[in-house]
Order: sequence, then C-alpha cells, then structure tokens
Amino acid sequence: MKLHFYLFSILVSGMLLTSCEEPYTPPTTDADQQFVIEGYVEEGEGSLPTYVMVTRSIPYITTIGPDQLANIFVKDAKVTVYDGEKTVALTQLCLGDLPEELRAQAAAILGINADSTSLNICLYVDLLQQINKKQGGRYDLTVDIDGYVMTSTTTIPNFVPLFDAHFEEPPGEPSDTLAALWFKIKDPVGPNYYRYFTTDDEGDQLIAPFQSTTDDAFFDGKEFDFPLNQAERRGGGGDDNNNFDDFGLFTRGDSLTVKWMCLDKVHFDFWKTRDFAANSGGPFSSYTRIKTNINGGLGIWGGYSVQNYRLYCPPK
Repeated sequence: MKLHFYLFSILVSGMLLTSCEEPYTPPTTDADQQFVIEGYVEEGEGSLPTYVMVTRSIPYITTIGPDQLANIFVKDAKVTVYDGEKTVALTQLCLGDLPEELRAQAAAILGINADSTSLNICLYVDLLQQINKKQGGRYDLTVDIDGYVMTSTTTIPNFVPLFDAHFEEPPGEPSDTLAALWFKIKDPVGPNYYRYFTTDDEGDQLIAPFQSTTDDAFFDGKEFDFPLNQAERRGGGGDDNNNFDDFGLFTRGDSLTVKWMCLDKVHFDFWKTRDFAANSGGPFSSYTRIKTNINGGLGIWGGYSVQNYRLYCPPK
C-alpha cells in the first residue's frame, strides 16, 4: 500500500510540474487595466449558490493597501446567466451593506474566508436559486459594465463519486495522532477532470490544497485506491513552518469534510495553470500565463458537479 502512496504522489507531481506550461514575460508592468471574472455554478450535495465576482486588475508590481482593495470590486454591473431555458439576472450583494451579525453567515454560505468579512466584498448572486443546475448542462455568462460586455460558457460534467473512505497509518515513523486519508474511485473511460477541497486543521473552512486538480491520464477507466492530502493555508504550517512530518495528514479524533468536484477541460486548464503559477514562485521562476475562458477579460467562469463527504478520523 505504501508503494501505491508514493507512486500516486510521484504521478500527480509529475503531471503538475512537467506539464507544458507557457512561460510568459509581461511586456510592461503597467499594462492596461482589465476586468477579472471569478464565478461558479455548482450542482450536487454541498453546492454553493451560483455567484460571480467582478474586479479590476492591478499592476504586476504595485503596493496593495486597504484603499486599493476597496476599489477593485466592480459594482452596478449587469450580470446574467442563461441556463438553456431562461436568462437569470444575478443580484448584487456587498458584505459591507449587511448588518455585522449577518456578514459571517453570508460569507460561510458563499464559501468566503471569514477573515475577509472586514473587506467590502461585492458579488453577484443567484439569491433565489432560479438557475436550473444539472449535470450535463451548459451555462452562458454575460457581464455588462457600462456597455463593455464580457461573455463565457461553462458546463457541469457528470459526477464521478468516491467511495470506501478509510484512514491508514502514514508512511514513515508510526504515529499515534496522525493518519492518511484514502479513497477509492472508479474512473469512467474517457477524459475526466477532478478537484477537491478539505477542511483546514481547524476544521472550520473548506480550502484547496497546494495541488488541487488532476486529470485521469494515468488511471483512465480504472478502479483504484488513492490518498487525499489535507489542505493547509498558504503560509501556514503551525509554529514550525519547516516541519513536514504532518503535511497532508489528518489528526486522529477530528471530524472533517472533503468536497470532491468534477469539472470540464477548460475549467481544469485554468486551475492547472493557476496552481502551477502559485506553487512555482521564487526569485528564479518564470512568469506563467494563467489560462482563461472569459471573452473580453481575465479569470474563470466554471461549472462543478460536487459532493461533500463528512468523515471522522478515529483514534488509533
């Protein structure tokens, strides 16, 4: 089993680190400002309401302070989604307009970091759940900002479930307090794309691990066991940030949630390049152009089929 653990880790690392990413050197650090879209439409148990965030890009080299952050959110845009049957206008929702006692609740529903509620984040949300979300569906996004129109299309693929969740002794030295999480998957024949979140070590928020996406290039059409690492906040790692003994492992006695998601190829390509850029920083790293499916802008409009798995890591 440990051989499978190391083999899977090597394969995933190889896919992410040796993929043909396009190095990119910006022609200038003062490029024209662009609009950035981040929006999702999800179907399944544990899905979030459909929402879209519209922001303005900032120069590659700049000083970021409260004033700059407050001004990046675009308000009063016209944001609509066509679900194949009807066009739904999304409602603008700014956290700063809500009573303080409701901000944390709204942030939790939308999957926003609770630490960000002091910032007046503005979103466009399907508050009344009017969009018909279904596997195999296509969803067309239109964003109109004072006559400047951006468009995008995404799909929600068929869901591929996980099963047989179980915890095992981690590789290396035996541990009384830590365990590795394993799942099984029966991957359908043909290209499939996956992403996942887990709750962090405090167990209160779903976040993406450093390597959150994979395709099925190495296991197309197969059934097999594989490990899922616990996500950690970037820059986290407890009091000793150089201690990797517990990296990706779960604490025995804790409850946790895994959010497993299926996405289409275009959506996957965005996250693959984004994760590559985020994980390859350093003084000698090259720029990476993050792929987008936004016509007239940057960012992502992505569909997910999802399921939350709520688990308990038992004491040894």
